[in-house]
Amino acid sequence: MQSQRAAKKTPVTVLAGAIALALQIAPVAGHAQQAAPAPAAPQDASADADAQAKDLETVTVTGFRGSLERALDIKRSETGVVDAIVAEDIADFPDLNLAESLQRIPGVSIARDAGEGRQISVRGLGPDFTRVRINGMEALTTTGGTDSSGGANRGRGFDFNVFASELFNSLKVRKTASADVEEGSLGATVDLQTARPFDYDGFTFVAGGQLGYNDLSGDTDPRASALISNTWADGRFGALLSVAYTDRRLVEEGHSTVRWDNGPSSGGFSASSPFAAARGAGVFHPRIPRYGVMEHDQQRLGVTAALQWKVSDRTDVGLDLLYAKFDATRSENFIEAVSFSRTGTGKPQTVVLDGEVDANGNLVYGRFNNVDVRSEARYDELTTKFTQFSLYGDHELTEDFTLHVQAGRAKSEFENPIQTTITLDRQNVQGYSYDYRGNDRLPVIDNGFDVTDPSQWTFVNGVSEIRLRPQFATNTYDTAQLDFAWRLADGFKLKGGAQFKEYSFKSREFRRASELAVPGLPAGTTLADLTTRIGLENTRVGGGNDSVWLIPDIDAFNRVFGLYGNTGTFAVSDKVAAVLGNNRSVTERDHGFYLQADFSTELGSIPINGNIGVRQVDTQQTSTGYAIVAGTPVQTTVQRTYDDTLPSLNLVADLTPDFLVRFGAAKVMSRPGLGNLTPGVTVNVSGGARTVNGGNPLLEPFRAKTYDLSLEWYFADEALLGLGLFYKDIDTFVQTSRETRPYNTSGLPDSLLAGTGAQPTDDFQFNIPVNTPGGSLQGFELSYQQPFTFLPEGFWQDFGVQLNYTYVDSKIQYVTSTGAASLKTDLVGLSKNAYNATLYYEGERFGARVSASYRDDYLTTVPGRNNNDVEGTKATTTIDMSASWKLNDRIELTLEGLNLTDEYNDQWVDSIGDRASVYHHTGRQYFLGIRYKL
Repeated sequence: MQSQRAAKKTPVTVLAGAIALALQIAPVAGHAQQAAPAPAAPQDASADADAQAKDLETVTVTGFRGSLERALDIKRSETGVVDAIVAEDIADFPDLNLAESLQRIPGVSIARDAGEGRQISVRGLGPDFTRVRINGMEALTTTGGTDSSGGANRGRGFDFNVFASELFNSLKVRKTASADVEEGSLGATVDLQTARPFDYDGFTFVAGGQLGYNDLSGDTDPRASALISNTWADGRFGALLSVAYTDRRLVEEGHSTVRWDNGPSSGGFSASSPFAAARGAGVFHPRIPRYGVMEHDQQRLGVTAALQWKVSDRTDVGLDLLYAKFDATRSENFIEAVSFSRTGTGKPQTVVLDGEVDANGNLVYGRFNNVDVRSEARYDELTTKFTQFSLYGDHELTEDFTLHVQAGRAKSEFENPIQTTITLDRQNVQGYSYDYRGNDRLPVIDNGFDVTDPSQWTFVNGVSEIRLRPQFATNTYDTAQLDFAWRLADGFKLKGGAQFKEYSFKSREFRRASELAVPGLPAGTTLADLTTRIGLENTRVGGGNDSVWLIPDIDAFNRVFGLYGNTGTFAVSDKVAAVLGNNRSVTERDHGFYLQADFSTELGSIPINGNIGVRQVDTQQTSTGYAIVAGTPVQTTVQRTYDDTLPSLNLVADLTPDFLVRFGAAKVMSRPGLGNLTPGVTVNVSGGARTVNGGNPLLEPFRAKTYDLSLEWYFADEALLGLGLFYKDIDTFVQTSRETRPYNTSGLPDSLLAGTGAQPTDDFQFNIPVNTPGGSLQGFELSYQQPFTFLPEGFWQDFGVQLNYTYVDSKIQYVTSTGAASLKTDLVGLSKNAYNATLYYEGERFGARVSASYRDDYLTTVPGRNNNDVEGTKATTTIDMSASWKLNDRIELTLEGLNLTDEYNDQWVDSIGDRASVYHHTGRQYFLGIRYKL
């Protein structure tokens, strides 16, 4: 990696310079294009003048402004509260994937992994509460991420980083419920639509390519996309194919601690240590202070295909196919002090020689003896393969009665066949120190020895580790539905239908019988042959630190020991006691029926449109996992059924032709998280981290009553000023209770610890899901967008702005492990304040945009672990820019910049102590590209 220290221009400077250059190169004409007049017979002069006047009034808005206008048309025409992004929004925004496109919508915030959007929350409700449909069918995609970003996804949250945004031509976020949209969401239903041939007029071919550069990794990365579509037989049959490919390499680096602790048995401190007495005063220390470097290599391929056939004037059929593959390799490398995370009989002998405690009770500086230091290297190979097919048809039985049928399957297969961790160790280091006094996010760490010298490290049986943890998760949706619409009278339509949906989830994990069993080095082989260097080349952590260190070379270890032969000491099994809880499955069969009346009437002179309906859904749930029976893990299957009646109402009143008022009310439900439904427990020991995760297959789903009021003023062409108010009364909620205590107080058998190196007297973090009373969530959204056509004639009219702001507040009652009331605070994943702002310029040839996205702090864990009240992530502001230059009607050059401020992922523990747990960054990303359209 090359250090990139060159001065960076601000986004505003880049935009201003680009616009100024464009204005100097060529005169800038207006963005709007006049529609060409049809040929006409000769007329007199007066008739010609009238015709020209009519032609001048027919204006077609194209480009970015045109896509904004089409999105507003969708929003305005819907009965419920809907926001949309249409094709050119996605194609032109500087977005790596769909999540980053969706964050431009009011109320939508994203969480990132490896520097790009992975999951979304809507109006404060996290990814598990948001349901995603692709081409009208529910779907779920899962990937594997770093542990600090949620790890492997075994839940219901949709991972958007599987898809390239170029594959889709519209996104809709439905924030209110209606009976004709299936259940499963507390936050929103997101509809993703791929392109179809009838979306285009005859033959269409579009291709584009980009070359990316990341200033932290120093790598250059290609992206490419293409679409070809055509129609035949007088437009009655069409076919389309689109492809998108991305190759992306980046580096993520910084500091982390896992967590901080002040427990009476934490930290491995000897009884004679001066710090032993101080612990009773509430002094917190980092559990695993460390530097880390993560290297990501990702390839993303997406293919869509569509066929449409207009069989007759009354019958249409179509087929949508979608394939996506997300391949990644990731290395995670740390140098860390593991003594401070040990408890019980782990190693209580670390001695504090010197220290300083700040006003929040944090031991921000310490010098120690008898510290165990570890170099840890982890390597993952990850693949997500998503496939979907959807067959649909529409038929008019009569002019007033229509049928719609759809059936298909969506399948997401996540594979992590190689997850290997190897550690080197140095025990009883004298003079180890860390110092947060200069920077509470990036401390100076001195490990007390030369961490780049192979002779200073050891690879010892019973101390060092070789972890082999292959794991897999598969999600499948099979769907069939039949809908009808019957127009009984002008302004009144009766709709109804039935849907069958079967969802299946299966998770598997394998491990070695003992991860502490490591072989001796062969004769003539030393650690110098099995190690390499790595370091924080682009993160400044101050002087006197060990920011470059030696790590295990996993490829070299594999060549010497044959790690993946699945034989002998390196054999892996899914029957190892510690992983039985991750070998589980859930199957849900849902039968839904709905009836809905759509109406259009007038209240006095005010037009009123709306719908009222009810949806009945029955859920049959089967959960299989390993439960503890008489002290022994036994595979157990638990079945249950529950049903929900979900009424809904949506109204929209046109108080004036340009001022709309919307109201919505509904009962909604969302099913419990998949990881919470297992009947057993999962015991996990990774170095100093010790957790027990339990499940409860009898959990009630999330249920809520929702109310929405929206005011929308379309005060000019392509313009909107809007206010949306929302309130959710959450009746039932699923919370994970957390408690730290010795393993031998749990009643679980010691056999589950076999091969982990943990002792029954060690403290474990017990995480158990429970139903709680819930609470309320309320907030509002403000939206404003407008082209500056009101400014004086000239290029100033080609500017425009798009702004939105969201405020959300909640009060959820959390409970302790015994069920007693604990904290009453925000939902996990909720940011109280969030905004998006885009300033754009669009001329006939040149266009440019700068976008800023902000989200407040949000909680990630309630209650917190290791005696911290809560855990969370700090606020982020991400700034992106884009510029384009049309050489002619077919060729366009593009320049895009992402994360121009190199925003850090800043995770913390404790609302008062504000103790750093993760502080990583991934650098700025730039793309130079070209688009061609035939």
